[in-house]
Amino acid sequence: MRTLGILLAAGASRRFGAQDKLLADWEGAPLVVAAARALEAAGCDALLALVSSDAVEAVLPAPFRAIRVAPGLPLSHTWRAARDHAQQLQAERALFMLGDMPSVSAGTIRTLMADDGGSRACVFDGIPMPPALLTADDMRGLRAEEGDQGARALLRSLPRNSLVPLMAEEALDIDTPKDLCRDRVPPVVRP
Repeated sequence: MRTLGILLAAGASRRFGAQDKLLADWEGAPLVVAAARALEAAGCDALLALVSSDAVEAVLPAPFRAIRVAPGLPLSHTWRAARDHAQQLQAERALFMLGDMPSVSAGTIRTLMADDGGSRACVFDGIPMPPALLTADDMRGLRAEEGDQGARALLRSLPRNSLVPLMAEEALDIDTPKDLCRDRVPPVVRP
């Protein structure tokens, strides 16, 4: 398999309150659906979603295969599970997308995937972040105990020409109910 799309959608939503933030309304649909649709439009060979909730799994678009992780575990556990599934499927590379970043454009994701070179990531305000495209070699290099910290270090080590700039709207990460109410600029459209 060439490219595996991986939606990380198993977060605990601790700062969001009682409601699962991934199910919060975002332009008429659950928040996680916006991120899933952008990943789906990228043209990956297969799509996985790491989830810890039946309700989140139920709203995923049909092409996604849900992989269950236990609720309440740290992000590092989800990263390890995603990496392990990518290795089991012998993916040459994996495109990681966060379920709580609903405004990343399909154009940005296509730009990440356009290069056949090494790993790539998005960058906003000088900070490398997902969405990120990781090669099989780079995923193998992440030690199991490092989890998301190892992935963060890997993204920070990428050369500048491997970083795709995010616009401010695309970098919106929903962590609290207030984040849903921010004044938003019109959706980003990239060729």
